[in-house]
Amino acid sequence: MNLRSEQTDRLFKAILSLESIDECYALFEDLCTIKELKDMTQRFEAARLLSEGSNYLGIAKELGLSTATISRVSRCLNYGEGGYNLALERVKEAESAD
Repeated sequence: MNLRSEQTDRLFKAILSLESIDECYALFEDLCTIKELKDMTQRFEAARLLSEGSNYLGIAKELGLSTATISRVSRCLNYGEGGYNLALERVKEAESAD
């Protein structure tokens, strides 16, 4: 499935223009349902935990995710476009700079 479009580019440009965590909360609370935002947060946390060597059952217990969701995140970590890995690396760099 090709997600690339002028409208999606515009959304991503808007996200990239945000300058603070508070601005991110404002946009994402307007843009997403609470469940959608929680789901994305859990998937990103699962990616972090997988990249640190945690196992599926531990992640499922900690986050309340199904092993099917964790498997999908793992597949994206290992065979996806590299988005999780890039974002995790950037977050780690930012946190170590703080």
